[in-house]
Amino acid sequence: MEFAFYLAAGVAAVSTLRVITHTNPVHALLYLVVSLLAVSMCFFSLGAPFAGALEIIVYAGAIMVLFVFVVMMLNLGPAIAEQERKWLSPGIWTGPAVLSALLLGMLVYVLFGTSNGSVIGQTTVDAKAVGISLFGPYLLAVELASMLLLAALVAAYHLGRHEAKE
Repeated sequence: MEFAFYLAAGVAAVSTLRVITHTNPVHALLYLVVSLLAVSMCFFSLGAPFAGALEIIVYAGAIMVLFVFVVMMLNLGPAIAEQERKWLSPGIWTGPAVLSALLLGMLVYVLFGTSNGSVIGQTTVDAKAVGISLFGPYLLAVELASMLLLAALVAAYHLGRHEAKE
């Protein structure tokens, strides 16, 4: 399982580097999703499947929804749609697809390759333990993060209104 962890960490580092160095925002987003999936795979390989599932649902899912929201909010017209069709050629998807297939193979190995529930001599962390930690000593931090996200959502709505643009 250590091999799976280090391989997922390597994929996360490479894809995060591609996010930073890529000039096209759509391509950078694809690599960002691969990076988040790799971090989730690190959680799975360390024996924290709940944290890995939360990583996929909250971060990878939320980022894709946010990206779609921003594209819909901008509504740039048919010229931009043609440019996006050129950007999303099948060759563009090769890098993220190879890294994602590697992560999928590691995930299948981690989930079905071990007979007992422990990975690297550790026990798995369940949802109750995560909830007790988040809403115990870290309650203030969780609530502050939720208020920050709510403020960002309200600001994005007000910046994207059509009345504010005119």
